[in-house]
Amino acid sequence: MHTGAVVLVDVRSAEERHFVGLVPGSVHVPWATGTSLTRNPRFVKELETKGGRNRPLLLLCRSGKRSAAAAEAATKAGLPDVFNITEGFEGDLDDAGQRGHFNGWRFHGLPWKQD
Repeated sequence: MHTGAVVLVDVRSAEERHFVGLVPGSVHVPWATGTSLTRNPRFVKELETKGGRNRPLLLLCRSGKRSAAAAEAATKAGLPDVFNITEGFEGDLDDAGQRGHFNGWRFHGLPWKQD
């Protein structure tokens, strides 16, 4: 999402975005790809190209764990102002092993759409 001040970057796989939903206007740079979630070796370069170096980057994944690792890798690679969205798109697992019932982007009613 290019709102002038920040860029929202979805680091989930293309499959997750397609089947689970996505934030309209978000930039897609997968941290890992495919059903086996193989680490994207071009992640930092793609993040820099699509997100830029001059604006803060907010990284979003399913639960905030992959985006935390992605933010750490980007910071170590020298990208300034990279932040993790802690609850992610779907949120944490509840006692029944399901997501989306007590936190996360969708739970909080933030904008999203389904393909």
